[in-house]
Amino acid sequence: MKIFQVGGSVRDGLLGLPVQDRDWVVVGARAQDLLDRGYLPVGKDFPVFLHPQTREEYALARTERKTAPGYRGFEIAAEPSVTLEEDLSRRDLSINAMALNDQGQLIDPYGGRTDLQAGLLRHVSPAFSEDPVRVLRVARFAARLPEFSVAAPTLALMREMVGSGELDALVPERVWQELSRALMETRPSRFFEVLRQCGALARLMPEVDRLWGVPQSPEHHPEVDTGVHLMMVLDQAAHLAAPLTVRFACLGHDLGKGLTPREQWPRHLAHEARSVRLIGQLCQRLRVPSACRELAEVVAREHGHIHQSLDLGAAALVRLLERCDAFRKPQRFEEILWACWCDARGRLGREDEPYPQRQRLQKALALARAVPSEQVALKAQAQGCSGPRIAQAIHQARAEALKSL
Repeated sequence: MKIFQVGGSVRDGLLGLPVQDRDWVVVGARAQDLLDRGYLPVGKDFPVFLHPQTREEYALARTERKTAPGYRGFEIAAEPSVTLEEDLSRRDLSINAMALNDQGQLIDPYGGRTDLQAGLLRHVSPAFSEDPVRVLRVARFAARLPEFSVAAPTLALMREMVGSGELDALVPERVWQELSRALMETRPSRFFEVLRQCGALARLMPEVDRLWGVPQSPEHHPEVDTGVHLMMVLDQAAHLAAPLTVRFACLGHDLGKGLTPREQWPRHLAHEARSVRLIGQLCQRLRVPSACRELAEVVAREHGHIHQSLDLGAAALVRLLERCDAFRKPQRFEEILWACWCDARGRLGREDEPYPQRQRLQKALALARAVPSEQVALKAQAQGCSGPRIAQAIHQARAEALKSL
């Protein structure tokens, strides 16, 4: 029995990046051999075990044979006769198909180190085309390693996979898993660029794909193209270290512009309502978590008003805070402002501009929340008010507090 460190930890170590998790492959062993040593079985589709002390994953060397469409349609063979090279050959990219032996020596049968040095994302073998998730993984690695390019033969193979309908077998949860990871990478725009290059974005997220080629007013958007603007916003979200909820809201904030009639270009009247509807469709199809959906819908609906909030008076500011549910959910309101900040900076030549709307609205919310709403309500009740009239009294008290802003 021989044990090798494999996969991403080897790749990241060679790149000088922090190694988060280490994975291991066991050659020349059966499942019982690991069970006898106290390893804990966790694999459902193939034999994977947790080390009894480190809890790191150890998988038996295995081969795969395609038996049905989709990423689950494989027959797994994990036998003691399977070699390390055979196990590595089933991996997606050459940079992920390297191993270290117990002496720390690199085993690189498919040229991964050369591709790392060349900044190239290249598939290991034709078996790449058997798993549609790999199209998404390549795009995600492009977002993680933005200086890397996709090898021409790999991109051609990805196009063939899209054309064959192989991506239609992807389940929503797996698409969301890769999308959510990609949004959190160094340069999320690369994920969408690669998917566009191979035609996968139009198949998986047409709401996003149709934004390219749609012009916007150069007065507010010097970059003009809506798709280009979206990519700049997503990269600003990464630059500003925004959480996933904010990054997904950035992704959805302008989707409605893709449905603006051509005769209305470059204006996009009522695109906010269209964006909310498209976000709902996208979230339902990909089974996006409710926290991401809810934030995205509010940002899509209100980001224009937030951009214009420097010109709003006290009463209008309170109405904006109420529509954003800021009094009940102040932390979510902070994320709404975060997404709008990314949107404002995701424009050509405006990447470093300040966003005073954020500070003004933060102060407005603090002042309005300081109003003793319970006392205002009790006073209104004593005057014979009820229901909507009490709410109006609280609204007026908050607006009065903001007159000093």
